[in-house]
Amino acid sequence: MTRDEFIYLFPYFGSLAISFSVLAYTWSRRNAQGALAFAWYGLGQVLWISGFILEMVSRDIHSKIFWDGFQWFAGFLIIVSLPVFAVEYTGYKLPRANLLFRLSLIVPGLFAICLLSDQSIHLVYANVHLTNAVPFRELIYEYTVAVLVYAFYNYAIAIWSIYTIIRQATRPHKLYQSQAILITLGFLIPIIGTVFTLLNIPLAPQRDAAPLSAAVGNLFVVWGLFRFRIFNIVPIPRDKVFEGMVEPVVILDNQNIIVDVNLSMLALLGKSSTDVIGASAKTIFANFPIPIKLYTDVSYARADATFELGGLTIHYELTVWPLYNSNKEIMGRVYISHDVTAMKELEKDLRKLNSELEDRVRARTWELAEAYDTTLEGWARALELRDKETEGHSRRVTENTLKIAIAMGINGDYLEHIRRGAILHDIGKMSIPDEILHKPDKLTDVEREIIRQHPTTAYNLLAPIPFLKKAMEIPYSHHEKWDGTGYPQGLKEHAIPMSARIFAVADVWDALVSNRSYNEAWPREKIIDYFVKQAGVHFDPRVVNIFLELVERGEI
Repeated sequence: MTRDEFIYLFPYFGSLAISFSVLAYTWSRRNAQGALAFAWYGLGQVLWISGFILEMVSRDIHSKIFWDGFQWFAGFLIIVSLPVFAVEYTGYKLPRANLLFRLSLIVPGLFAICLLSDQSIHLVYANVHLTNAVPFRELIYEYTVAVLVYAFYNYAIAIWSIYTIIRQATRPHKLYQSQAILITLGFLIPIIGTVFTLLNIPLAPQRDAAPLSAAVGNLFVVWGLFRFRIFNIVPIPRDKVFEGMVEPVVILDNQNIIVDVNLSMLALLGKSSTDVIGASAKTIFANFPIPIKLYTDVSYARADATFELGGLTIHYELTVWPLYNSNKEIMGRVYISHDVTAMKELEKDLRKLNSELEDRVRARTWELAEAYDTTLEGWARALELRDKETEGHSRRVTENTLKIAIAMGINGDYLEHIRRGAILHDIGKMSIPDEILHKPDKLTDVEREIIRQHPTTAYNLLAPIPFLKKAMEIPYSHHEKWDGTGYPQGLKEHAIPMSARIFAVADVWDALVSNRSYNEAWPREKIIDYFVKQAGVHFDPRVVNIFLELVERGEI
């Protein structure tokens, strides 16, 4: 290669070196948002400029056509990766992105087919010849319809991509505005260079200024890479609602550098975006009342913060969420601070209100229970006044029933239900006529059957009262027997409610130790012997054993 040829090629080698440097840098940052697509764009530039140089130094027409075609194929990488980068970098919500990407490959694919089959169909190279230009001969051919259509497609895609990136310049932070402007210039200048080449307008002594304009464009990109930290501090994709969020939000990268922040957080910090973006989170939030600095090394966290502001107690809830790239790797974290002061005050008021309501309900329940109990005792006294012989019976049998129940380990609400049931055990006798209830002689079968109806009468009387649902067991079942010969249902053994089994023992004891017109009180030894014999027949054996222990200790 002669000295003149080397001097002529030197700017192109410089352009190639710059493009390769950009490619190497962006590839090293390929996990950053949009960096991989930009690396493919840079690879396309490197291959395109390399093909241009090789085409220029080639001597024969066939070699020049080969390397010219190589440039077209390299351009495919550029035109395919350019819109992908624009979408990824800006976070643009492109509907059906995968489908559109596949459709974008159709035109380059068809043109590639034209290139590969050009020797047969001649849709790309028409009227091909070499000039006698120095120091290198130039390949000349007419622009066919296929070339013009493909060129129009390329410019349309490039314009759309640049427009998408320009919109990024409307972001509220100057850092990202500057990044978008420099990237736009990096893409736009090479495109302008190709336009001048197509129009045969010389911009430099070299025959084609397009590779040189690519170098100029890449210089702007290099400036952005190092001055404005493109692909180091990248704008995390976000919707327009981000800036309008009431909750303060900040986004950190893996090095805990602030890469984004909304206006609410800036207002809370009392700083501008220029002061915050690109700075260390531990520095910015060193004295911040919300403990962001304590959660810079976690994937997920939730914490509360309370502090005084203007004499008021302020409550914040901090939530930390991880952000992932396309490889499912954590690329940063988003910190959302939610002001929950109003909710905390509401919770406090609700707790106070609930406490007051519980006190009122408790008091009202006690009043209601007392009213019920007074009513029940009134019914029991009314029954005793009707039958003088059983005066005091309800009180005594209730006391003994409770003693047995307690000895069996029963307590709580069930014990209270037993007490009420014992008081009401003979409520069904209200339906028995006086001439039968007070008859001194032996009852007839009909009269005996009427008396046997009083448990059913008690059930019909008490069933509509929910408060007495559990207490109803004794009035309804206290005449059932362990062997199943009792009434009214003929229940057997454990099918008889426990409360009724206990009461039956206390009821029969009181009847046998009391003088009645139809029966004198039995001796104590006879009564005990009777209970021993009736255990497992009339009475639950376990209840009888516990009852007799109480009798032996003199507690009954």
